[in-house]
Amino acid sequence: MTVYFIGAGPGAPDLITLRAVNIMQQCQMVIYAGSLIPPEILQHAPKNAEIHDSAPLHLGQITDLILKAHRQNHDIARLHSGDPSLYGAITEQMDVLRANDIPFEIIAGVTAYSAAAAKLQQELTLPDISQSVILTRTAIRASSMPEHETLENFAKSRATLAIHLSINNLANIVKILTPYYGEDCPCYIAYRASWSDEQYIKGILSNIRQKVKQAGFTRTALIFVGHVLGAQNVTPSHLYDKNHHHVLREREK
Repeated sequence: MTVYFIGAGPGAPDLITLRAVNIMQQCQMVIYAGSLIPPEILQHAPKNAEIHDSAPLHLGQITDLILKAHRQNHDIARLHSGDPSLYGAITEQMDVLRANDIPFEIIAGVTAYSAAAAKLQQELTLPDISQSVILTRTAIRASSMPEHETLENFAKSRATLAIHLSINNLANIVKILTPYYGEDCPCYIAYRASWSDEQYIKGILSNIRQKVKQAGFTRTALIFVGHVLGAQNVTPSHLYDKNHHHVLREREK
């Protein structure tokens, strides 16, 4: 018996890996985050699988389901949105499994930020502009932020920012970032990235809040900030330069 923590992708039913599908097809129990995972994903489970929505459940109730399956020697597909390694809340679940000697594996998934960048046809790292992407969020009810992980500290790098779980804190984000990135720094808001009702807003720090307010986004939105967004006349990468040689490409004679 094994518990599989599966990254079910950002929303689109076909943005799930073949590995995830193959594993789901062998699991007798599925526990999924119903508010974040489309029901179409469940079609990959066996028809007789026991299916539970974890949205209304607390950790103890989820644990009871897992222990029940363990006693029955049933594999479990524990579905999380995006990739479990990012804001997946799986550590406390894995601690329970370790304490009960229940084996588990983690199956990587497609993240919301990568799906949004693909939809926007946007590379998040560009030569001479930004070679780093900072994935972060701001403090909300569910979790606080470590005191050294502040937007001010991240902004000093001028790196591309992908800010999760923070659309209701946009006014404060704009206030903090503007001195570092400039009020004309490009921003994108990705609402429900890859879902059928996905929406994207393009703006700059000085007007993005008003645009979001008009759109009425209050949850499930990702904030991109950085000068790579919509950049023009970009310095080409050396990777495909004819004068660049490496172990797989000899220098031209």
